[in-house]
Amino acid sequence: MEFDVVDLSRLQFAMTALYHFLFVPLTLGLSVLLATMETVYVITGREVWKRMVKFWGTLFGINFVLGVATGLTMEFQFGMNWAYFSQYVGDVFGAPLAIEGLMAFFLEATFVGLFFFGWDRMSRRQHLAATWAVAIGTNLSALWILIANGWMQHPVGATFNPDTMRMEVTSFYDVLFNPVAQAKFVHTVSAGYVTATMFVLGISAWYMLRGRHLEIAKRSMAVASAFGFASALSVVVLGDESGYEANLNQKMKLAAIEAMWETEPAPASFNVVAWPDMEKRENLFAIEVPYVMGLIATRSLDTVIPGIKELVAQSKDRIHEGVIAWDALQKIRANPQGAGDDVRETFKKHSGSLGYAYLLLPFTDNPMEATPEQIDEAAWSSVPNVFPMFYSFRIMVACGFYFILATAVFFYYSSAGRLDFVREKRRWLLHVAVLSIPLPWIACEMGWIVAEYGRQPWIIESMLPTSAGVSSLSIVEILLTLTGFVALYSTLLVIEVALMIKYIKIGPDDGDVHDQGLAAAARPVAGPAQIPAE
Repeated sequence: MEFDVVDLSRLQFAMTALYHFLFVPLTLGLSVLLATMETVYVITGREVWKRMVKFWGTLFGINFVLGVATGLTMEFQFGMNWAYFSQYVGDVFGAPLAIEGLMAFFLEATFVGLFFFGWDRMSRRQHLAATWAVAIGTNLSALWILIANGWMQHPVGATFNPDTMRMEVTSFYDVLFNPVAQAKFVHTVSAGYVTATMFVLGISAWYMLRGRHLEIAKRSMAVASAFGFASALSVVVLGDESGYEANLNQKMKLAAIEAMWETEPAPASFNVVAWPDMEKRENLFAIEVPYVMGLIATRSLDTVIPGIKELVAQSKDRIHEGVIAWDALQKIRANPQGAGDDVRETFKKHSGSLGYAYLLLPFTDNPMEATPEQIDEAAWSSVPNVFPMFYSFRIMVACGFYFILATAVFFYYSSAGRLDFVREKRRWLLHVAVLSIPLPWIACEMGWIVAEYGRQPWIIESMLPTSAGVSSLSIVEILLTLTGFVALYSTLLVIEVALMIKYIKIGPDDGDVHDQGLAAAARPVAGPAQIPAE
């Protein structure tokens, strides 16, 4: 397989984002679980809850530090690998990313130190306030990063300036309250809560299987199952909202997720299983459930969902319109002061389709001279690879429903006071809980693929193709940095897993685990924590 600069730059950012997102969900969820457990400790005064907070806090600290370390690299890649993209969105991205650093990261970075070192220096209520500040700061970081990322999915509140070749904010309110960004935020943080839940459930189940630390394990399981059941339900409900927003703003992504090549009469059927073929542009086979897709995506019985082929035809029309905008843009750039009002008016009228003219650049140097065949190729390039989209989505959804079932079962047994019965008579449930620990990460990574890969070929939906946003780098340079990033991140991942296993084996009762883990976890890093473009 041959790679060009665009492919390698995409691969490098994808690898760093996927690695980074191994750490993010656990940080989001564990921070809230820690605050919840400590709230119980402050209310009851029982030392067992303090020991729980310290133990789970150790694992949180290890994960938090390595998450920050991997997040730093993503910032550098914007300028290094995506120079024009950085220039193009700088006016839009500057505010949310600056607010994330000043308001969210500084909040969590300041109070995470108080969380670890303040047990003997602050009152219970003061320490609880610090713990909640960490949780709030961590989740606020996700909010501001996802506001920026949501704008890439649905660019609102900004217009393109042909003189500066940049997007410029016209309404920060629209950027802030972008419905796609809000849906992504609540869905992402809920997924993080489920990740932490399954992590705590699995480790607690491991202790129960071995008859160790039962007092802490059962209490942890009770808190995690209740919190996780609510979160798992939220993930599914909020995921439905994301699908609804996709139908409004990213129709091609939705059609690819469903492998819907042809437009069907409303309400559309849902493909449970299918084998999409990109070359033949059809499904080799499919098992369908009537009406379900139309109800989910449109919440109606009479709204039609366009298929891939119809959307490609619409892309052709927008390419023709974009070429008109491209021609006007070249005239403005050639003579900024002398371009007449008629030229600028033409550009303004057709600028919404300018990005589609950029789709022609991989096929011709001059979009004005594009042949019908090249326009057809460019239109079909607007379709993401359907096969990985189709199955990534279904793996994510299957995991989501499994989490509802798993957390509901443990919530029932813990609320009924029957966890000892599970330990004695239903040990297989505990084994399942341990084996389920990796599943939330698989689901989160699949969700990231659906969100980001499904936007291709756009780096900014319908505005800027990914191929137009890259830096002028050589393939050798990108290969070297890609190899270095993969090696570094793999090392960090091994370090995290080794540290986690070490302190899980030690357990909450053997020595001052909190301080031992802190010594290992708190050394490396200071810098803004990042939540990736999902």
